[in-house]
Amino acid sequence: MSETSPADSAVIARSRQEPEVFGEIFRRHAAEIKRFVIRRLGLDVAEDVVAETFLAAFHQRGRYDLARHNALPWLYGIATNLIGRHKRTEARQLNLLVRTGVDPVTEPFTPRSDERLSAQAVQQRLAAALVALPAGHRDVLLLVTWGGLSYAEAAEALGIRVGTVRSRINRARTKIREELGGTDPTALVIEEVRHG
Repeated sequence: MSETSPADSAVIARSRQEPEVFGEIFRRHAAEIKRFVIRRLGLDVAEDVVAETFLAAFHQRGRYDLARHNALPWLYGIATNLIGRHKRTEARQLNLLVRTGVDPVTEPFTPRSDERLSAQAVQQRLAAALVALPAGHRDVLLLVTWGGLSYAEAAEALGIRVGTVRSRINRARTKIREELGGTDPTALVIEEVRHG
């Protein structure tokens, strides 16, 4: 959104009378939501979940809180709820990553294959630790790390308090650190993002 573009809330308000205007929300945020969904569920179902996310948002636009200028946390919340319906698929993706070291989000070839092999080993360990987390902790952690949301935005997306986000992040990091034998999970996420 540029400085001259209206806030998401203004677009949503206008779309209540002119439904076709809601397409602007899709144009602004679909790519970011899609990246998040791909990371959570894999490429196979991402298009469907993204489409379901924006369809649900379109149908719920009448209830959108216009005081919230940025619709992205709201869209992440809808996407996270839909991802919840695909938990078995997510668990299969993470278990596949644990077994094979192949992340469906990363490209199949990179010129730096030695670095890529190292990154895949890190991804396997991280995926195994993520599988072991309770769903609520995993959702918060992935919204913040993979989705790039602030704690306040993650709280808004999930309909929980910021304090709950903080405690879940802390517990998730502690649990992952234990699963990884004391390795800092933040370093693994940074390493995974750098190579992934």
